[in-house]
Amino acid sequence: MKRSRKTKDTRTSPRLPASPSHRPPVSASPRRRVSASFHSTAPIVAVIMGSKSDWETMRHADQTLTDFGVPHECKVLSAHRTPRLAADYASNAERAGIEIIIAAAGGAAHLAGVLAAHTTLPVLGVPMRSDALNGMDSLLATVQMPAGIPVGTLAIGKPGAINSALLAVAILANSRPELREKLIQFRARQEQQVREATLE
Repeated sequence: MKRSRKTKDTRTSPRLPASPSHRPPVSASPRRRVSASFHSTAPIVAVIMGSKSDWETMRHADQTLTDFGVPHECKVLSAHRTPRLAADYASNAERAGIEIIIAAAGGAAHLAGVLAAHTTLPVLGVPMRSDALNGMDSLLATVQMPAGIPVGTLAIGKPGAINSALLAVAILANSRPELREKLIQFRARQEQQVREATLE
């Protein structure tokens, strides 16, 4: 299947994450976002989710990475329904230029752990809210990894989606001064918004 590639201009000053306009659900084929500020347009962050239904939450990670101009791709892979595809993707991710994997799943949320088992790249897990236990099952399934195969686990739902992207940016910024400057500016604007907040 031919992969589509979308090019988007880099914003010099990323804004605070906001709810983006509605987009169609992500498909099994990668949705790619690229930036002119990086030497290559190849994605360096992968946003993987276990189901199309997770896109409503994970689009916030997509938007945050886009705001910072980080080339990335979004893709659906299931630890249970497509285990071989998930393992193959993780095994080949580093060779393909991926530096960080964000993995989101709900319920029996084993996706992040399965991906982490097949790569030495940093894997950031985002537990999705579930109907049964409001996401606590997803959180425990993501965070309770055996020693030796780490998964950096974020908060449940939208806050975790946004923070997974921000943590990926922070990791990448260690070797990219221009990205570090964007992150510093983002934090400064965030602080200013709190300082200017008024209660009516």
